[in-house]
Amino acid sequence: MAKKGSAHATPEGQTATKPAPTQTLPRPLPPYKVILHNDDVNEVGHVVQTIITLTTLNTQDAQERTLEAHHQGQSLLLVTHKERAELYQEQFQSAKLVVTIEPDE
Repeated sequence: MAKKGSAHATPEGQTATKPAPTQTLPRPLPPYKVILHNDDVNEVGHVVQTIITLTTLNTQDAQERTLEAHHQGQSLLLVTHKERAELYQEQFQSAKLVVTIEPDE
């Protein structure tokens, strides 16, 4: 039985508790592809070294992506959120490499 003057009626011996607020988890940012394009200007060594310097790719992966772009015309370097993809694009352009970004569908 609830005590007189109590705001919430509860069974004897228990205290009223408020429900825990629901937490809304942040939604992940939409993924974007960072694509390296072949060009006839840059040497393979420069491209590989730039990829290693600007990304977390190791030497072997950088070489594979460079050769793929050379033979196929383009290569997927990585997938990240839009803001970071834009930063990568700017950094690669500063190194005179052609990189585009597009949504990863």
